[in-house]
Amino acid sequence: MIDLILYNGKIHTQSSPALVSSLAIIGERIVAIGDDDTILALATATTKRENLNGSTVIAGLTDAHVHLELLSRALKSVDLFEVPSIAEAQRRVSERANITPLGEWVTGAGWAQGLWDGGAFPTLHDLDAIAPNNPCYFVAKSAHAAWVNTQTLCQCGITASTPDPEGGQILRDAQGNPTGILLETAMNLANKHIPELSTDQLADNIAYAQELMLKSGLTGVHDFDNPSCLVALQRLRERGQLHMRVLKQVNKEWIHSAIHAGIRTGFGDDWLRIGNMKMFADGALGPKTALMVEPYLDDATNYGIEVLTQEEMTELVTYASLNGFASTIHAIGDRAVHNVLNVFEVVREQEKARGEVTPKRHRIEHVQIIHPNDKTRLRDLNIIASMQPIHATSDRTVAQRYWGDERTVWAYNARLQLDLGVVCAFGSDAPIDPFNPFVGIHAAVTRQRQGQPVGGWHPELRLSLDEALAGFTLGAAYCAGMENRLSRLAVGYLADLVVLDRDLFTIPQDEIAQVQPLAVMVGGEWRYGGVG
Repeated sequence: MIDLILYNGKIHTQSSPALVSSLAIIGERIVAIGDDDTILALATATTKRENLNGSTVIAGLTDAHVHLELLSRALKSVDLFEVPSIAEAQRRVSERANITPLGEWVTGAGWAQGLWDGGAFPTLHDLDAIAPNNPCYFVAKSAHAAWVNTQTLCQCGITASTPDPEGGQILRDAQGNPTGILLETAMNLANKHIPELSTDQLADNIAYAQELMLKSGLTGVHDFDNPSCLVALQRLRERGQLHMRVLKQVNKEWIHSAIHAGIRTGFGDDWLRIGNMKMFADGALGPKTALMVEPYLDDATNYGIEVLTQEEMTELVTYASLNGFASTIHAIGDRAVHNVLNVFEVVREQEKARGEVTPKRHRIEHVQIIHPNDKTRLRDLNIIASMQPIHATSDRTVAQRYWGDERTVWAYNARLQLDLGVVCAFGSDAPIDPFNPFVGIHAAVTRQRQGQPVGGWHPELRLSLDEALAGFTLGAAYCAGMENRLSRLAVGYLADLVVLDRDLFTIPQDEIAQVQPLAVMVGGEWRYGGVG
């Protein structure tokens, strides 16, 4: 008995045939595709028929790299996303501080000093002038630096004598006093003091973020936050409010507990399942902590920060692989990517020696810049490139300043990986950049932001629309081990789809970022909007 038929549409299947006008659904799955006459003939008296009115339909989109807990908090805190100046940042912080009770935390995210005149880091004095009586904690756009005030330093016990933690740095002035900027693991010295949300509060926040993501066309995400996020997601599932598919990564701090509990990559179901172990090899571009082969152009002694050594990563990935976990490693700088590839080369040999027939789906997150000597190694080692096309356009100015033309041709280069046959999965790294997938697709196809630069930044690295869509569908599904039932509008696949307000395949490329979903279906149910 057919439950629902969608007809009179332009349905792009990412299968064969590539374009149909109608599909039929029973429960969560598609059971037939084809022309209107053929599919409507399958209807019974109880079948619901919905007219797509000629709309374009694509498979549901997945963001392969988000931080759900951070995103949900950011949506409820001070929005400093790419503010154009420190003065504007201060204005927004001041507005929130003025309505916040004395002593309560004021938090937010999104600032990027590289976009400000001079490019210098802000200081605690900039916050003390407007919010002296509230501890403040503002995460940089990169998520690898935090800006705090004197009240925060005092409350957290951070002084001139506090040592830099391993893998992090407290920026200091000429006298050795903290300036108010905490890099990498030094951020933990402050953020561990921010009051925790209850599970229900966090679940409510994630539900709000989920609503916005569904509205944008996302039907699934790969999350990289802590176990508190997993607990909140399970609470949403218990409430019947989890309406997106989530692949939950396990950060290295909890991998031993997960393995001792008998959990492996793939544990769970089609709504909430466990992905890979996650760790960091280095920092990020914005605070100049990405680990580089050559120094930053404006800082000849700075090669970035090594968060984990190659030996430490090898030990962790070996342990995880032996116990059924694939690994995913954050690597921004070319030295970090090189080190991670060395790790995976060792572990691939171990897996081969054990006689593993099916390669584990190890990932490198970001691959933001790769050294020419390593250009074929992801293909050679069968490693997934999890990349964020929007970073190419949002980071362009800073990347040019720090790395220059000769090196940036190797940066944000999904074109290279796709040409070599590497599986690429695309995302946003939200809240680092906006999660709207059509903004990401636009960035991949044009390598432009607001029409600049003309022709695109390194235009030879642009992707086709089909390649960009595949990164948000087929590539993401492969990462999750769900490529046999997700990301295509084909018989036997999950009924996850997006109805668009315009024909994505015929509009000018500069309109892609303005595409709006009219309706979003996940598991055979409309989760946003609807058609009639």
